[in-house]
Amino acid sequence: MTTAKDIMHPGAHWITRNETLQRAAQLMNTLNVGALPVGDETHDERLCGIITDRDIVVKCVARGQNPAECTAADIIEGMPRWIDADAGLDDVLREMESHRIRRLPVIENKRMVGMISEADLARHLPDEQFAEFAEHVYAASPV
Repeated sequence: MTTAKDIMHPGAHWITRNETLQRAAQLMNTLNVGALPVGDETHDERLCGIITDRDIVVKCVARGQNPAECTAADIIEGMPRWIDADAGLDDVLREMESHRIRRLPVIENKRMVGMISEADLARHLPDEQFAEFAEHVYAASPV
C-alpha cells in the first residue's frame, strides 16, 4: 500500500506564528514553494496553521497592509488539516478532496515530516485519478 510518507516531499520547512509575512514570502521564494506550515514555537513546533502565497496577497497586501508588519498569526485561520505518515493514498485523497485543499502536512510521531502537494499527487496518480482529484478541489463552491 502506498502511504502518505511514500509520496510526500520530505523535510518541509515551517515558520513560527510570529514570523512576518515578508519573511514568509522570501522563504517561499527561496524554497520555490507556495505554502509554509506555521508552527507554535511555545509548544515544541506544534502545527497551528498553513499560509500560502495567495493568503499573503489576499489577506494582507490586497487589504493595504504591510507584509513587513503582519505576522503569520494575523492571517492563519481555523484548525490545520494534516495526515499521518502511515495513512494510505485513499485517505490522503479523501482528506484533500473533502476539505478542498492543495497541500497537506504529513505528521509522524507528533512531528511534521513532510508535505504533500498537488504536484506530488500528479507524480504518483494515474492521469484519470488526478483529474478526478482536481475536479473535486477546483469545482465551484455550492451557493
